[in-house]
Amino acid sequence: MAESDALDVLVIGGGAAGLFCALTAGQRGRRVRVIEHANRCGKKILMSGGGRCNFTNTGTRPENFLSDNPHFCRSALARYRPEHFIAMVERHGIAYHEKELGQLFCDESSKQIVKMLLDECADAGVEVRTQCVISAVEKTDHGFRLRTTQGVFSAPALVVATGGLSIPSLGATGFGYTLAKQFGHRVLPTRAGLVPLTLSGTHADHWRDLAGVALPVTATTGKQSFSNAMLITHRGISGPAILQISSYWQPGETLLLDLLPGEDAFARLQALREARPAAELRSVLAELLPKRLAQRLCEHDFESRPMRQFHAKALQQIADTLQHYPLIASGTEGYRTAEVTLGGVDTRQLSSSSMESQCCPGLYFVGEVMDVTGWLGGYNFQWAWASGHAAGQAV
Repeated sequence: MAESDALDVLVIGGGAAGLFCALTAGQRGRRVRVIEHANRCGKKILMSGGGRCNFTNTGTRPENFLSDNPHFCRSALARYRPEHFIAMVERHGIAYHEKELGQLFCDESSKQIVKMLLDECADAGVEVRTQCVISAVEKTDHGFRLRTTQGVFSAPALVVATGGLSIPSLGATGFGYTLAKQFGHRVLPTRAGLVPLTLSGTHADHWRDLAGVALPVTATTGKQSFSNAMLITHRGISGPAILQISSYWQPGETLLLDLLPGEDAFARLQALREARPAAELRSVLAELLPKRLAQRLCEHDFESRPMRQFHAKALQQIADTLQHYPLIASGTEGYRTAEVTLGGVDTRQLSSSSMESQCCPGLYFVGEVMDVTGWLGGYNFQWAWASGHAAGQAV
């Protein structure tokens, strides 16, 4: 298409935030073109939630997000709330359910969410170009010029919705960060978030052959705790509690695991000693924990003897270890399996109401490319919808 085609807005990235920004702007009568380098839009949406897309969380609050500028997300989240997106989902006849903790999933398939967004874009007159690779982005007197494999496109407004570095197999790149720097923006250091942790050394040796064991835990690092399931893997630990805490964990920090969350371990052990004084600690722990884990703890952390041989002080020490089990992770599995990218474009140089750059008028950033990262459970999609809506109302 020739450069002469009149456009108001160019959106780089056909993921959740980019499509939502595009349809919002299109509904306001803006002439919008979405540029997507992959062969289809919404690849991350398609694989999310095990193929059912955890598309929002009904309990979304600013406190569910990590950022170096924690108040930035408040305005957009307040103006486009989960109930607004749910109304769109219902309007399109998409059946959904709450799994746990306010997490909403499609009953059938995440393909329905992608179709809904593309249908809304089409209805709003938005043009979507896939397999369109950008070679250069230039600032002009009238806005921005993009040189692509499908021609040269220009528009007064440019929205960067390129996502983060997580899951490169789906096409993730650092293009958005490079673009931000080109136009004078600070980019804060990035790292993998919502990601399994790896173990090495003694802990890896002790736990490796427990792969597949799952149990409820409370995982704590610093002042942050999450209670949910933990899964032991061949490489380390995963599961919702671990993915959540991974965004707060720093290399070298000790992770504390409460292996009996919500329980008074000392009281339980005392009661079991009274009820079954001849029972071995190993068999007693196997009633409280997965049997293989209980066995391993008695091989490396505790000495298994008949319960009657443990006085109160010894039981208290066992209880304390069970409820504050120290684990030192060696690292994370990295961007390959991470659900999100922590860090990114510094929000202090963006308008919290419109997502517009304070360095370069007409330039906007939405979604994961910014330094705003949600918890596991639909929060990152809600940020995509809310930030996309904020920019779509402004461009």
